[in-house]
Amino acid sequence: MAASQFAATRGGAETVWQCKSQSKLIDFSSRKNKSKLLFTRRNLNQRRSFSFSVKNASNESSQKLKDPIVEQDSSILSSFIPDAASIASSIKYHAEFTASFSPERFELPKAFFATAQSVRDALIINWNATYAYYEKLNAKQAYYLSMEFLQGRALLNAIGNLELDGAYAEALSKLGHKLENVACQEPDAALGNGGLGRLASCFLDSLATLNYPAWGYGLRYKYGLFKQRITKDGQEEVAEDWLELGNPWEIVRNDVSYPIKFYGKVVSGSDGKRHWIGGEDIDAVAYDVPIPGYKTKTTINLRLWSTKASSQDFDLYAFNSGEHTKASEALANAEKICYVLYPGDESVEGKTLRLKQQYTLCSASLQDIVERFERRSGPNIKWEEFPEKVAVQMNDTHPTLCIPELMRILIDLKGLSWKEAWNITQRTVAYTNHTVLPEALEKWSLELMQKLLPRHVEIIEMIDEELINTIILEYGTADYDLLEKKLKEMRILENVDLPATFADLFVKPKESSVVVPSEELEDSKEEEEEDESVDEENESVDEEDESVDEEDESVDEEDESVDEENGPDKKCDEEKKKKVVVEPPPKLVRMANLCVVGGHAVNGVAEIHSEIVKDEVFNSFFKLWPKKFQNKTNGVTPRRWIRFCNPDLSKIITKWIGTEDWVLNTENLAELRKFADNNDLQTQWREAKRSNKLKVVSLIKERTGYSVSPDAMFDIQVKRIHEYKRQLLNIFGIVYRYKKMKEMSASGRKAKFVPRVCMFGGKAFSTYVQAKRIVKFITDVAATINRDPGIGDLLKVVFVPDYNVSVAELLIPASELSQHISTAGMEASGTSNMKFAMNGCVLIGTLDGANVEIREEVGADNFFLFGAKAHEIAGLRKERAEGKFVPDPRFEEVKEFIRSGVFGSFNYDELIGSLEGNEGFGRADYFLVGKDFPSYIECQEKVDEAYRDQKRWTRMSILNTAGSYKFSSDRTIHEYAEDIWNINPVELP
Repeated sequence: MAASQFAATRGGAETVWQCKSQSKLIDFSSRKNKSKLLFTRRNLNQRRSFSFSVKNASNESSQKLKDPIVEQDSSILSSFIPDAASIASSIKYHAEFTASFSPERFELPKAFFATAQSVRDALIINWNATYAYYEKLNAKQAYYLSMEFLQGRALLNAIGNLELDGAYAEALSKLGHKLENVACQEPDAALGNGGLGRLASCFLDSLATLNYPAWGYGLRYKYGLFKQRITKDGQEEVAEDWLELGNPWEIVRNDVSYPIKFYGKVVSGSDGKRHWIGGEDIDAVAYDVPIPGYKTKTTINLRLWSTKASSQDFDLYAFNSGEHTKASEALANAEKICYVLYPGDESVEGKTLRLKQQYTLCSASLQDIVERFERRSGPNIKWEEFPEKVAVQMNDTHPTLCIPELMRILIDLKGLSWKEAWNITQRTVAYTNHTVLPEALEKWSLELMQKLLPRHVEIIEMIDEELINTIILEYGTADYDLLEKKLKEMRILENVDLPATFADLFVKPKESSVVVPSEELEDSKEEEEEDESVDEENESVDEEDESVDEEDESVDEEDESVDEENGPDKKCDEEKKKKVVVEPPPKLVRMANLCVVGGHAVNGVAEIHSEIVKDEVFNSFFKLWPKKFQNKTNGVTPRRWIRFCNPDLSKIITKWIGTEDWVLNTENLAELRKFADNNDLQTQWREAKRSNKLKVVSLIKERTGYSVSPDAMFDIQVKRIHEYKRQLLNIFGIVYRYKKMKEMSASGRKAKFVPRVCMFGGKAFSTYVQAKRIVKFITDVAATINRDPGIGDLLKVVFVPDYNVSVAELLIPASELSQHISTAGMEASGTSNMKFAMNGCVLIGTLDGANVEIREEVGADNFFLFGAKAHEIAGLRKERAEGKFVPDPRFEEVKEFIRSGVFGSFNYDELIGSLEGNEGFGRADYFLVGKDFPSYIECQEKVDEAYRDQKRWTRMSILNTAGSYKFSSDRTIHEYAEDIWNINPVELP
C-alpha cells in the first residue's frame, strides 16, 4: 500500500489537514462521476495535494488559515450528490482507516460505524458551510438550552434528510448488508427520557429544515437515565451503555473548553467589583453533533458539554502512598456531573449533583455564546446589541441559572453596570413552561445554592429586591393585606425576610387588644400555609422535567414541622407554648418566578395549558406583564415521525395528494379529507397498517416472548409512568374487560368484545415507588391474561420494556387506538398524541393538553372523549375531601377482583389504597381514577363498536392524519422565530 504523509497546520480553532498520497483508498471517484465525497483532488502529475478542511463550527479564530482549494471547490463539494459506488468506497475507506474494529471481518457493528462516519463526512461539509455563512452574515442566532435531547437513532434520519436512502441501501447491498440491519446496530442516544427531550430534538430538526440560524445546548450523559428491564419483580434499572463503543456522530472539540466554578466565596476587590474566588474548579468540554435539515444544505449544531478536571488535580503523592481513591477524587467529582440524567435527589449529595448539572449547562453555554458574540463583533463590541444577535430559550426551569449567570458575566467579567446587564438579560432570555401545577414548579434550597453558587445568590437577591420594588410601585402600600399576598406569591425568594430597605414599609397596625407576639403570629400563618402546600405536594408530583420534582426535597422537614405545630394543646398555658420548638419553613429559590421576571417572554405549550398558566399558575405576573405571555402549541417533526418511520403510509399519502411537498408543508395533508371515503384509498391504508402491525408482532415476540395476533386492534399507551398520566385507569379498564369476559361463554365474549392487544411502554423514575408499583401490576395482569387459554387472542396485555425513540418508531405506525387519558388540566401538552394522530391512529382521551386542539382539527366524531373537564377538577377534589363522592359499583368490583389474588400473590394494598379514603398523603384518589372510570369504560364500548365497522374506522384513521397538519414542529418553530426570538431564515447560497 502506498505511503501517506499527513501534515497538520493549526491556527486558532481552524485546522486544515493536507494529505499527500497515491493511495486509491482515498479516491472516491466512480466511473460515472469523478467528484469526491471526502477530498478535493488535484492532478497528481502536477504533484499537488488534496486537502480536507475540518473547521470548528463555532469557535473559529479571527486569525484564520485560508485553503484555496477548499474555497474554490466548496460549492462543488456541497452540491455533490454521491452515487452508490462512491458511497461504497467511502464506507470501505472508513472500515479500514477510522474503524474501531479489527480488520478481518466486515460484520454489522463495524458496518454501522463505517457507514455513519461516511454520512458524517457529508454532513461536515454542509456543517462547516452553514457556520461559515453565519459568521459572515453575523445574523441573529437562537440558542435552545435543554437538559434533555431525546434524539433516537441518527443514521436513517441523516441519510433521509440528505435524500440518500436509495444510494446507501444500494451501496451496503454491494458490501453484503441491508441498510435496515446496519441501522439497527445503532443504540439510541441516552440524552433524554420523555416528551421534554423529544420536543427539543424535533425543534432542532425543524430549525435546520427551515434554515433558521440556531444552536442546541445540552449535557453529554455517559449513562443516560437508565435502561429498563422487566422481571418478575417489575422494573429494574441498569446503566445505559450507548457510549460503550463510541459515538460516530460526535466530534470532540478539545479547543473549546470553559472553566466552571463551584463553592468558594465572594469578595470585593480594590476595583469595586465583586470577585468569586476559591472553591472547586472543573472544565466543560464541547462535543458537537451535526443536525441536518431536510432537503437543505443547512446543518446546525447540537453542542453537548462533558465535564472533567485538570490532570493537575490528580494527586500523584496520594496515589503513590496507596490512597488511590483520594488521589482521583477531584477527577471523579468532575466527571460524575455528566454521568446520569436526573440523578436521584433524595439525598443532599443528589440535590447538589443536580444543581451542578444545571449550572454547568448554563455557564458553559453562556460563556460560549458570549465568546461567539465577541468574535463576530470584532474590535468594537457594543454590548447593547447583544439581544439583537442572541436569543436564549430556556426549555423548562432547568436552565434558569442562565439569568444570574449572564448577569455575572456581564457585570463581573465584562464591566457593565447592573442596569445595563439587567436590560440586556431581560431582552435576551425567554422561558417555556411545561407544567400547570404551582407546587410542581422547581424550587431549590437557598442554603444549598448559597454554598454552591454564592455569587449567583447575591445576584438573585438583587433581582428579588428589584421585583419587590416593582410590586410596591404597582400595588402601593395602602392595602397591607393585598401587598403582603402579592409579595408572598410573586417573590423569587420564598420564606425569606424582606430586605432591610423595605422593612419600615411593613408595620401592620394593631387590630386587636389581645397581645400576640408578632413572631408567633407570623410563624403560625406560615406553618398553616406550609401545611396545606405539603398536602398538595405529597398528593401530586408532576414530572414534566422528566424526573421526580425537586420541590419534594423538603417534604420530610415540612411534615415534621406540621406535626410539631399540631402537637401542643391549644389551651395550654403561655409557658408551655414557649417550650414548643417550631422549625421555620425552608428558605427556597423559586426558579419559575425567576424565569418569568428575568425573561421577556413566557410561553405555554398548548392553548388550554397557556390559559391555565395565565389564569392560575402565574396570574399575578400575567396581570403585571400581560404582553410577556404567549402560547406556542407543541409540534413534532413529520420527517422522523411519518416520512421515515412509516414509509408505506408516506407513499400512499404522496400518491393520493399528488406531491411529496406535504413533508415540508403539512397543510397539504388536509387534501386527504377529499378521499376519506374512497374504497381504494381505504384498502391501501389498511394494508399499510397491517404491514406495520406485523413488524410489531415480531418486536413483541423478541422482547417479551408473547405471541399476538396482527388481526386484533392494537391499543397503545406509551409514555412516562406517572400517576397523573393514569396508566392505572387503563389497566383497571383492562381488568374490568377481562372479568366480564370470564363471566361469559366463549361465544358471548366473542360477540361482545373486539380482539385487542393492549400495549404499555414507559419508564418509572427509579425512586418513584408508586409508579414502579403500577409497572409491576401491569406485568402481573399481563402474565395472567396472556396465559388464559379461554381468552386466547381476544385479549392480550404487553409491557414493552425499555421504551425509547426506536421502539416508538415501530409502535406508532402500527397503532390503531392510542390512550391519552391524563387527569384534565394536568398535562401541559403531550406530543405523542400528535405522532399517533399523524400516523392515522384514533385517540381516546380527556380534554387535556394538546388533546383539545387535536380533537378540534380531526373532528369530534374521530376522537373518543371521556372524563371530567379541567374546570371541574378542583370541585371534584373538594367533594371527595368532604366525603360526598360515591364510587361506581363497577370500580369497586375491579378493586375487589384484584384483591382476590387472581393476578398473583403480590400485595397491592398500597396501590389500591391510593384510590381510597377522602384525605391523607397518597390517598383520596387525587388523580380521579375512580371518578372517570365509568365514563372511561363506557367510552371503550364505543371504541369496540366503531372498530367492528372497518370502513368507518379507516375513515376515522384517514381523517386523523388529514387533521394532524397543525401539529408539525415546523409551524411551532416559525411561531417561536417570529414572536419570541425575532430571527429570520438564512438559506445558504
